[in-house]
Amino acid sequence: MGNGQVGEKIKQIREFQNVTVEELGERSGLSVELIKQIEEDQAYPSLSPLIKIARALGVRLGTFLDDDVQSNCVLVRKDEHRKAVRFPSRETKVGDLNFESLGYNKKDRYMEPFLITIDSEESKAPLISSHEGEEFLYVLEGEVIVTYGQETYVLGPGDSIYYDSVVPHNVRGGTEPAKFVAVVYTPV
Repeated sequence: MGNGQVGEKIKQIREFQNVTVEELGERSGLSVELIKQIEEDQAYPSLSPLIKIARALGVRLGTFLDDDVQSNCVLVRKDEHRKAVRFPSRETKVGDLNFESLGYNKKDRYMEPFLITIDSEESKAPLISSHEGEEFLYVLEGEVIVTYGQETYVLGPGDSIYYDSVVPHNVRGGTEPAKFVAVVYTPV
């Protein structure tokens, strides 16, 4: 799924709920300009603004990634196409994080499981985010750098980290591209 569909979904949900862009900005703490850019596919937000928008609209984060919710049990085979969304790094404003939803057809889910590939970004300044919920990461390949509060952790294949995401944090690539599983929980 491209980012344009995410923006389109946000706009559809907002309009269905009769919420103006200004009201959504007030509820989410995001600027009206940013919300309009997201809805019009002119900005590729990080996960944090999407979580704020989801909470402001009273929906799960995954609602923006879902096409047709079908089942209480979802099996995703390794060779099946997954819905992918790219998120930008701070400096390039283009997608450096590729999120593939591993639970996109699961209805009423509380966790968002993703397979994430990330470019190497060691020299880039981290973009810190903070939101309610929890995150779990398990590294499959490469190197992942996690800044959590005042600490920085370097994770390699087989390493994992689990944290409260209300604490300011950042996840970025290290010296080489990486692939990892992330499970994000955000209360509605």
